[in-house]
Amino acid sequence: MNEERIEMHGSDRGFGRRIGVLMLLFAFFMTAIIAMLFKIQVVNGSIYKDKAARQYERVVTSTARRGDILDRHGRMLAESIESVSFYADPKVVRRTPLFDSKGRPVNDPRTRRQKTFDNSGAIATLFARHLGGSRAPYLKELRRKRGNAVLGRKVPIAKALPLLQEKIPGVWNDREHQRYYLNVAAQLIGLTGSGNRGTSGLELQLDRELRGTDGTTIYQRTATGNRYPAPDARQEAAVTGNTVELTIDADIQSIVEDELAGIVERYNASAATGIVMNVRTGEVLAMANNPTFNLNNRATWTAEKARNRSVTDSFEPGSTFKIVMATAATEKLGRKAEDMVFAHNGVMPIFNLRITDHEPYGNITFREAVMYSSNIVSANTAMEVGRETFYDYVCRFGFGKKTGIGLIGELPGSVRPLEKWDGTTLPWMGYGYQVMTTPLQILQAYAALANGGERMRPFIIRRIADAGGRTVRSFEPEGVGRVMSEKSAAYIGTEYFKAVVDSGTAVSASLQGISVAGKTGTARRASGGSYRTAVYVSSFVGYFPVEDPLYAIIVLVEDPKPAYYASTVAAPSFRSIASRMIACSSEMQKNLSIRSSEQAELNRIVSVAVPELRGMPREEAERLLKWLGLSMEYSGPQDGLVRSQSEAPGTKVEERRKIRVTLAHSKRNRNPS
Repeated sequence: MNEERIEMHGSDRGFGRRIGVLMLLFAFFMTAIIAMLFKIQVVNGSIYKDKAARQYERVVTSTARRGDILDRHGRMLAESIESVSFYADPKVVRRTPLFDSKGRPVNDPRTRRQKTFDNSGAIATLFARHLGGSRAPYLKELRRKRGNAVLGRKVPIAKALPLLQEKIPGVWNDREHQRYYLNVAAQLIGLTGSGNRGTSGLELQLDRELRGTDGTTIYQRTATGNRYPAPDARQEAAVTGNTVELTIDADIQSIVEDELAGIVERYNASAATGIVMNVRTGEVLAMANNPTFNLNNRATWTAEKARNRSVTDSFEPGSTFKIVMATAATEKLGRKAEDMVFAHNGVMPIFNLRITDHEPYGNITFREAVMYSSNIVSANTAMEVGRETFYDYVCRFGFGKKTGIGLIGELPGSVRPLEKWDGTTLPWMGYGYQVMTTPLQILQAYAALANGGERMRPFIIRRIADAGGRTVRSFEPEGVGRVMSEKSAAYIGTEYFKAVVDSGTAVSASLQGISVAGKTGTARRASGGSYRTAVYVSSFVGYFPVEDPLYAIIVLVEDPKPAYYASTVAAPSFRSIASRMIACSSEMQKNLSIRSSEQAELNRIVSVAVPELRGMPREEAERLLKWLGLSMEYSGPQDGLVRSQSEAPGTKVEERRKIRVTLAHSKRNRNPS
């Protein structure tokens, strides 16, 4: 009995130990599971949550619509048009869930799972029908083993509309915006690149204003492959960029660009620049350059064509810089138009060098010195004015510093500090050498003269508005300094620069019924550090009407051939631009009070302006006329120079007109700049 009791107690103790071990193992196992769950859900919870979300969620960025760029009349210069890109998940497309006609899942009776089918062929057919082309490229995309299939990029919204109405499992779309341009003012407007960002011109300069703010949408994917916005996720709508309104007039811009293209072709020039400005406000109505490129065709872009030469290139201006000399002489020397000056018969030795004129002038009036562009009188007058005073007027006109227009790449030009002047600096600067200026700086100087002596800051942006049309920023005319008195400005403009156009070197710039003041400039450009190579910059800058000035224009042509004098090349182009822009602008006609008889003359825009031929050898005159589509008939010695011509320089004639010239032997050089 006792032995049996002892045996039972021993058996109970063994069983208890086994139970204890099992309980211990169970506790250890549960602890491990809890620890693992803690690690998964707490420690690494965010990692696994993101991983799971990536499997059924997708964050789509909706690119903001870039703001428009408008001209002064609200016409579109740059706009963003919505387009659609289509993508697909090939795995979902090839295993598309099957539904019956009532939208109920169709299950496999054996596996009780929903049946699937390969929808690639139908999708390829659908996209080929609406987007064009064959099914093959779409099938190739849908059969790829990795990544998403691209079914269409940047499809116009009208073309994409039928596809957008389809609900296809595994297929989705992203909406984008493409930039389109009116294709004027290419260097000024600039381009955009990837990421909806500006890469040049105003597109780059105003990128922050134009770009807007992108939006984000979180999509969830269902078992059937369809995507829909996640209901609990925070969605951010895209904010459209601001609209920029410029001072540019698209019609005037087109006219200037057309004239520059013609002048570059006619004179085989390397480049040309033209700017139109309102002298009272500083508003730039046109800023054109040639060569240029097509804003809607990136293949035409080159760094050379993309330069806005109006502000990025500087030159020794030559005779157009004589405005400084004339102003300083009037205000500081009390010089009058009728005062007699000596022009040294065309040659003046100075510092072992020579200053020459194109004609051997002797005693002439100061008005004639400006009219016929005497370099000798200009140099002597500058020396009479003196270094400090002349330098002061150079600075008053704004030379040597940026104009304040704020365009990317603008150069300040170059004016030597007084302490670095040598003996030749002052006389040479008197007629536009040893100083560098941009075309816009020269135009700003003459606009100041036209505006009663007040220099205005040129500006090209009128207003920035948000998508709702509310003004964010506006820009107003701003005076930046008085150059001369109103009395001096009126005297200089009328007595000197109007005389240049009426009877001097710029007769070819005159307008029918409208008074014009201005100055020609034919500057020899240094090449390789030397002036020996004949490379010229031909320019004319002028304003009108002289009695109550409104508009100023500069035309600058680089390296024209065979003719290069401004009276032949640049001045007639000024006349053509001014005539055409007045003829097409009712606003200008109203401002200028154009009479009907004068309007009829302005509307008679003929294709060719007769060039200045006087002083040219017969062969050169004949070659120039041939370039312009005209012919020549001559009388006199074959080896003579042109003494007279049947049509005055600047006269508009139809192509193939015969110009009659008289030749004579002469020792004189050609007409002055």
